[in-house]
Amino acid sequence: MSRTLSSIEAADRFHSAAIHALRHVRREDPASGLSAARLSALSVLVFGGPRTLGELAAAEQVRPATMTRIAQSLVEDGHARREADPSDGRVVRLSATAKGRRVMQRGRERRVANLARLLGRLSAEEIARVHEAAALVEQALTQKP
Repeated sequence: MSRTLSSIEAADRFHSAAIHALRHVRREDPASGLSAARLSALSVLVFGGPRTLGELAAAEQVRPATMTRIAQSLVEDGHARREADPSDGRVVRLSATAKGRRVMQRGRERRVANLARLLGRLSAEEIARVHEAAALVEQALTQKP
């Protein structure tokens, strides 16, 4: 009798694989010259758009005081800039600079190349299955409940 794989078992397996994959590709991050916290915050700005300090702290799950220090260093190094919100001049938003976007793009390229080397050990059919699985996970993540 064949056993049907449950969504919980599939989710558990995917969760484990995703964590292992991220830990593996994270080895490329020191080449950016940024700490993990600064790189993560910059990633939110590059891929998610401008944020207030509070929004950025919430996204990164850190206290506002911690994010203030991280943001200050990103601004000082030219990876981010502070801008007045166009609809409310009292609100300050952080956005990535061209330099910050370049750092993130190069980092993403290094991470993807690292993962591609690993996937290169698989057959063409297995690579196609990984591609299909990624598409299915993306689909599940974007569906409305």
